[in-house]
Amino acid sequence: MANYPRVYTSEQGCPINLVGKTGQAVEISIHSPSQYICANCERIIPDWKQQSFLWVVIVLQQSRYELVERTAKVEIEKERLREKFMRFGCDLAFNLRDRSYLTDLIDPRTGYPLLSSPGAVPHDDTAVATALLKYPVIQNKCRVLVHPYWGTAVYPSTLISEAPPAIIESVIKGIAPMHGWQENI
Repeated sequence: MANYPRVYTSEQGCPINLVGKTGQAVEISIHSPSQYICANCERIIPDWKQQSFLWVVIVLQQSRYELVERTAKVEIEKERLREKFMRFGCDLAFNLRDRSYLTDLIDPRTGYPLLSSPGAVPHDDTAVATALLKYPVIQNKCRVLVHPYWGTAVYPSTLISEAPPAIIESVIKGIAPMHGWQENI
């Protein structure tokens, strides 16, 4: 794999900060792939062969609830956040694909790519967020990411693309308002 900067955003080290209509925050950051993704890319997304540059887009959505306990309201919230990501991620992926950049989003529930053939190995959004953002994890029945400001009220999701970070960022900022997300400056 190529030599990447650790993270890319318009201001190094600063995620794209958005806020939804309900006031819940969204953080999006663009990273060079983790060692796990580099080592297992073709096992995660077998349709992709020998991509020289890949970028990982981590989307963190603030949840209304701590995602530690498995209750009916937490499961409904996780499904709401998953659907929100899937709508946004599909728009982002298809926009980048229309520009001839191989792109796919990972279904947070299954760990498999949505637009490509599923691989032999599922992707783990929490593990990637931990590896790339250095956020701690609580080991529960499932692993729960701990955000520095939101605690365990965070829903991670991931998109992988060969598009250059500046193009990814531009498209994110262009489509975010269609999903009710405005820049939080």
